[in-house]
Amino acid sequence: MIEGRVDFSAQETVTFGRPAAEAAAGLAADWGAERVMILASGTLNRETDVVSTVAAALGPKHAGTFDRMPAHTPRSAVIEATAMAREAGADLLVTVGGGSVTDGAKAVCLALANGARTVEDMDAIRAGNPVEAPTVRQLSIPTTLSAGEFSALCGVTDTRTSTKEGFRHPLLVPRATVLDPAVTVHTPEWLFLSTGIRAVDHCAEGICSLESHPYGDAQALEGLRRLAAGLPRVKADPADLEARLDCQLGCWLSMGPLSTGVPMGASHGIGYVLGALHGVPHGHTSCLMLPATMRWNRPANADRQARAAAAMGRTDGDLAAALEALIAGLGMPTRLSEVGIGPDAFDAIAAGAMKTPWAPRNPRPIEGPAQVREILDLAA
Repeated sequence: MIEGRVDFSAQETVTFGRPAAEAAAGLAADWGAERVMILASGTLNRETDVVSTVAAALGPKHAGTFDRMPAHTPRSAVIEATAMAREAGADLLVTVGGGSVTDGAKAVCLALANGARTVEDMDAIRAGNPVEAPTVRQLSIPTTLSAGEFSALCGVTDTRTSTKEGFRHPLLVPRATVLDPAVTVHTPEWLFLSTGIRAVDHCAEGICSLESHPYGDAQALEGLRRLAAGLPRVKADPADLEARLDCQLGCWLSMGPLSTGVPMGASHGIGYVLGALHGVPHGHTSCLMLPATMRWNRPANADRQARAAAAMGRTDGDLAAALEALIAGLGMPTRLSEVGIGPDAFDAIAAGAMKTPWAPRNPRPIEGPAQVREILDLAA
């Protein structure tokens, strides 16, 4: 008899298909927010009217905009944004941008609640340490498909050690997420499509985990189906808003396993290190590592991989081949050599992956860096 437990997150609302500014302003009013600070992508703020439209919809509730969050969310930028939020008396954070901005706001919520004012202060609030619950929450308007807007975990880079560290609390999940495909048309094609593969990674590693459960499987299989069909449609016609919304819905569904306790595996574990050590963008880490990880894992979970492959329209059960075809068809990199990473870097990457939460939970047991190195060799 199957056993399991599903714990639901503290996210209250997901809206989709409505204009982002209208939806955000309405939710802020419903919650009684009076001092709303926006954290936004700098490029989006400078080169489009998306951010200013959200600010205008908030009206006098708008308490300022922070648009200086670099990729991989360094601690220094989190502290800078926290200081601005503290000075503004912010009672709600609205994010408009990709995963680094979303993660940055989560970290700000935790830093505000725990009095973190310096880079060093963040040592005390890393995952695993007791922390005070956030009282300022986040509303997320994502412009990519990295799916951080559906989780209570964020990754922040400690540039002193080139390590991406986890920060978590149940109330770090955004109180609401607004999915508006129109705001994604400004996202560079490579970024939208590659973060779509990040969402595919959530689906695939969730479905293929030996700790999976039916609730997560149902969402991830539907998410994978939508993403596998929607991403090529966006590639063919960037103006196709229906296809973009399908991708956003697939991204949301992709978090079904992770948000209900199913661990990710080696693709995510290695990806964390590729980002922190080598600056590889989130989406590209999945493009590079997911097919190789599935190929290496197949002896342990071929039946589960076949279910995922079928959701992508492949009948022979070869999930790695289905993923490679999708990634290559989107014009994304598929080999580590394409991003300048050679075998001389593999030992350090493998050692770093073993320190992440995910490599040790891989469905095919990984006992040490040597097994991670085998996966890297497949992706070379």
